[in-house]
Amino acid sequence: MALSLFGAFQGTFQGPAPIQGRVTATSRASVPRALDVVVAPDAKAPKTEDEVPGYMKSKRNLYPRKCDVMDQIEYFVQEQIDGGLLLDAEKAWQPTDFLPDSQKPTEEWFDEVREMRKVADELPDELLLVLIGDMITEEALPTYLTLLNTLEGTDDPTGAVDTAWGRWSRQWTSEENRHGDLLNRYLYITGRVDMRSIEQTIMRLISSGFDPDTRSDPYRGFIYTSFQERATKISHGNVGKLAAAAGDGALARICARIAGDEARHEKAYQLFVQEVLRLDPSGAILSYKDMMDKQIVMPAELMNEPSNPNLYNDFSRIATDLNVYTGVDYAEIMEHLNEFWKIGEVTGLTPEAEEAQEYLMKLPTRFNKLALRQAKSLAKKPRAPKEWAWINGRVI
Repeated sequence: MALSLFGAFQGTFQGPAPIQGRVTATSRASVPRALDVVVAPDAKAPKTEDEVPGYMKSKRNLYPRKCDVMDQIEYFVQEQIDGGLLLDAEKAWQPTDFLPDSQKPTEEWFDEVREMRKVADELPDELLLVLIGDMITEEALPTYLTLLNTLEGTDDPTGAVDTAWGRWSRQWTSEENRHGDLLNRYLYITGRVDMRSIEQTIMRLISSGFDPDTRSDPYRGFIYTSFQERATKISHGNVGKLAAAAGDGALARICARIAGDEARHEKAYQLFVQEVLRLDPSGAILSYKDMMDKQIVMPAELMNEPSNPNLYNDFSRIATDLNVYTGVDYAEIMEHLNEFWKIGEVTGLTPEAEEAQEYLMKLPTRFNKLALRQAKSLAKKPRAPKEWAWINGRVI
């Protein structure tokens, strides 16, 4: 999504009145508190009275006051975990629920595999390519956990820290891990793809890493995840609809279930940012504007192969042509976030944040117009035929 943006906005946010109280610098918040000052990136964090070993403390070198805000909403994060926005292993679906049962007698299992292959044979190659790209993106999960642990104040310094933020990141990862597993096994069973080539792409993507330019800032980080989870939900949902239209009910159910997970995760991250807006409206608005200015980069943007350094762009173009994920979707996500966070109603802003507010309110409309112009331009430029290693060199 390499598009240029311009925009603007204004308004008022209604939320609970701030609760006055001393802010601590630990990640052990257990009750709601509120910040009554504007967060400054260079502000000094208060000294902590808790005797916590240094290695167990969250990083707070760049954004100590923003970390204080994240401390204050930690109780809220735990409430979302307890309230069902994450599932434990006993309640969660598992990949094997959607695949032929290998514990059945051999011939019965073979029959189920044959039937799944027969149905998958009818999937168009273009849809198969988008499904592969989505699966590769999901399989790069280690990169995304790494990203969460770069965010100051919400990181997991030990890998097993007993905080709501630590529990959230680990349990979220455990849920997401099922997505790549399930899509990977489905594609393997179809017999229509070169799994070794796909596995090499996964290795290269994880090795290349991913930088959404959140700069270790927890505000920027959770604004990014609020956007990206919704984008992923849209992509999986649309692939599922195309699979259903092609007659593959099993794949349609798989994609719908994954999209359902992304919807829960999207809601949680957006609720986290909503709490940040309540406590630090100016800081949150400025961070939101910053992320929209830079644009949300897709997590698989560094996908590549030796023979095609533009692999991600080629995959993205097919996804756009199939209306799986487009520039219009991007604009609609911005509009959704503005509405969910009631950006136009936020009050108590600094002059700089008020300007950012005006900018953000106008941005979705401007981007939508730009996306529509780009769509018309792409329609006049048919894709050049390409040989795809993922599907055994077939030309698309």
